[in-house]
Amino acid sequence: MFERIDHSATAQVRFSFNGETVIGNAGDSIAAALLAAGHKMFRKTPTTAAPRGPFCMMGSCFDCLVVVDGETVQACQIPALDGLVVTSPPVPKAQP
Repeated sequence: MFERIDHSATAQVRFSFNGETVIGNAGDSIAAALLAAGHKMFRKTPTTAAPRGPFCMMGSCFDCLVVVDGETVQACQIPALDGLVVTSPPVPKAQP
């Protein structure tokens, strides 16, 4: 499980993830704040609905995709800021 190395006091940010309030540290990426808050799965794959969460934490993969204020982004590349509305991307329905 993901755990912070440094637990010293720092400014906090609050944003929502799938309707739940998440509290992160100033300077966290969205992915780091979500992991520290205990969220392991950020999305499901479109083909099999397999759960996905951050893998590389540096923008090389796309496992941490989320929707931030209506735009699909890599959560590891976007700073966590007060008031953001973050959701899991919708899983497209399988085509017959």
